[in-house]
This record gives sequence, structure tokens and C-alpha cells, in this order.
Amino acid sequence: MASIIILVTAVFGATLWWFQTRAYYEPVLADAPAAEIRLTTLSGVVEPLLTAGFEGIDAETSPLRFRACFTTPVSLPTLTESFQAYETPTPLNAPGWFDCFDAAEIGEALEDGTALAFLGEANAPYGIDRIVAIFGDGRGFAWPQINACGEASFNGDPLPAHCPPPPERS
Repeated sequence: MASIIILVTAVFGATLWWFQTRAYYEPVLADAPAAEIRLTTLSGVVEPLLTAGFEGIDAETSPLRFRACFTTPVSLPTLTESFQAYETPTPLNAPGWFDCFDAAEIGEALEDGTALAFLGEANAPYGIDRIVAIFGDGRGFAWPQINACGEASFNGDPLPAHCPPPPERS
């Protein structure tokens, strides 16, 4: 009886791990619309960033599952003069098999200033910002992050004054 319980538990655990880390993720092809890394200018216009070597993953099950790695020839001084900085970036972990995205390394680099975070696009979809972090050597990373509007909306709290109205829910 104990062997059956252990076997069932092991199979359940392996299945749960597979569904959480592999089942829903799909590669984002370099020519797909999601592969276009975009940044918001200081004037609020969203523009594409010149990139190379794009690798990305995404899943339809959540707007928070996108992760991307790429390089850009655009320097940090040029980026800071042209695009909106993102004040509270928090890189989200990627599945362990997506080797190019290391949230801990990105977070440390953002804290010590060897990488800078920029607003990719706000509220795309509503309540979720696309964040883009660029290292001084041109490596770049992108991920989605819940913003203040999304946090309030998802929790059922009153929206902060600067938030656009949320879309109608069906």
C-alpha cells in the first residue's frame, strides 16, 4: 500500500511540475509580433528598439509568462536620453530550462546600476507593464510586471487617480 501511495504521489508531483514549467510555454519566434521589443519615449510614444539574437517564451495562460533575452547596439546613455526609466522593476523568475533569463542576476544588476530598466509599454494588457532591462554590454531582457492600476483592479480596490478605466469584463 505504501508503495502505491509513493508511486501515485511521485507521478502527481512530476505531472504538476511539468504543467507548471513546460506544458504551457511556447517559444516566441523572432518574427512574431511579441518578439518586437518596444520602449516608451520620454514623450509617451512607444517605439521599437533595434535588437538582435532574440530568444523568448510566452504562454496564453497568463499575461505574466512572457520572458525575452536579446542584444541591442543602442548605448545606455542614448537609451536614458530617449526613453522612460522604470522606477520599480522586479524581474520575474523564468522556468529553469530557459537559460538566458536569470532573474536574480538581472535584479542584482538593476540594484547596483550595471543595468537600467525602461518602460517597454504600459497597460498592455490592462494592469500589466512590459519592462525592458538593458546591461551596459548591450544584453537586454524583457518581462511583464503588474502595475499599480492592475494591482488595485485585480484586488477590487479603488483605482489610483492616474489609472485609465479598466476594460469591461465579460
